[in-house]
Amino acid sequence: MKQHILVIGACGQIGTELTLKLRQLFGNENVIASDIHPGNQEIMQSGLFLNLDATDATAVKELLISHKITQVYMMAAMLSATAEKIPMKAWDLNMTALLNILELGREGLYNQVFWPSSIGAFGPTSPKEHTPQNTLMSPTTVYGISKYTGELWCQYYANRYGLDVRTVRYPGLISYKAQPGGGTTDYAVEIYFEALKANKYTCFLSENATLPMMYMDDAIRATYTLMAQPKMAVYKAYNIAGMSLNPKEMSKSIQKQLPDFSISYQPDFRQAIAESWPKSIDDSEAKADWNWKPEFDLDRMTKVMLAHCK
Repeated sequence: MKQHILVIGACGQIGTELTLKLRQLFGNENVIASDIHPGNQEIMQSGLFLNLDATDATAVKELLISHKITQVYMMAAMLSATAEKIPMKAWDLNMTALLNILELGREGLYNQVFWPSSIGAFGPTSPKEHTPQNTLMSPTTVYGISKYTGELWCQYYANRYGLDVRTVRYPGLISYKAQPGGGTTDYAVEIYFEALKANKYTCFLSENATLPMMYMDDAIRATYTLMAQPKMAVYKAYNIAGMSLNPKEMSKSIQKQLPDFSISYQPDFRQAIAESWPKSIDDSEAKADWNWKPEFDLDRMTKVMLAHCK
């Protein structure tokens, strides 16, 4: 069946690379990018871009109908660090955008939707090591609360209305194609740019702040692989794991390529957010259900990042 795909939030860090990959897989003409602001040149020139406010249900509905959309990737969200500064605005964006698209799915205006969750949905009472998919959550940030709540809404629409909604919980994501968007793991992107620019970096997390991380290529592959599976009998918010890293380990990996690189540490409010999140993730259900497996380790990722961040 031919897909007519809409990516909402296509110009963010994940949306940029997801849109480009989907256009490669399904054809530029079959993947519409939408966002409230324009994106980079590759996004704008490789296919159709439409300005869209994800909180405007009428505008979203008109777009779904006019372009005969069959598959939606609902990527619009405010991330953890930014959300803590303007929590009510973050809650409104994250929840309203999701509920709009779920309601339109209930009305039958598309066949399948992807909505991303995050390790931010876990909290300080969740197990820190090999955090299981099903465990006590209790997030302590507005971003995490919105992600956990969103998972419950997705589960509700899947169970009550039979909506085909898919979810993965992304770890911290590392990429060179789009700037990070205000998350607690942004240091893991900034560090590569600053290593090349200044040969040094001041990190806003402590040297031993270990968090689950993933190179963007793996995250994108997990996303479209999950969407390609037959409809699941039960909705699951899948854990996916790549690497568990801290700033000290990342700096040592960079020093293998740039021996004079140095790092210093000035932890800020994001340190407390990082301490509330898991250190490593158990993704055994994704491995069992759809053969998930990451391809990038730290040193391979570092070589790619330094090559392209130039």
